[in-house]
Amino acid sequence: MAVLPIVEIPDPRLRTVSAPVETVDDELRALIGDMFDTMYDAPGIGLAAIQVGVPKRVIVMDLQEEEDEEGKPIRAPRVFINPEILDPSEDQSVYTEGCLSVPDQYADVERPARCRVTWLDEKGESHDALFEGLLATCIQHEMDHLEGIVFIDHLSRLKRDMILKKLAKARKTAA
Repeated sequence: MAVLPIVEIPDPRLRTVSAPVETVDDELRALIGDMFDTMYDAPGIGLAAIQVGVPKRVIVMDLQEEEDEEGKPIRAPRVFINPEILDPSEDQSVYTEGCLSVPDQYADVERPARCRVTWLDEKGESHDALFEGLLATCIQHEMDHLEGIVFIDHLSRLKRDMILKKLAKARKTAA
């Protein structure tokens, strides 16, 4: 497994609509392993394949909401291949979101509080479940990436421009 470079805004690849996965095979499972390594190294809780430059409808997530006796997060990795959102709730919730492709920037984003999702796992088996809370927010955030949407697209133009200016300044300072 390998840690892959993360594609960052304003890279045009982040605006790519990802293609459906045709076959769940060892090559795809290797990509999934690399995506987990990359996400954990970043660190993050979700990553879409396009964020590592691969325009396929693949998402990895691990909310790591529970801790062991030593206070270390317990890993609970999830894989979503060709996910689809069905029946988003009318109720909305607001979470402060961040993104590995928009480093060190956070903003409140409103999304449906619940949604039903269908997907394939890394074995090619299909699933259908109702998600709520952080899980619903995270899957919607990552699925936006599959459509070429970044979380800052949900913000006002003023807030989005402020974030992009902060990123540009941080990159200039680091260079």
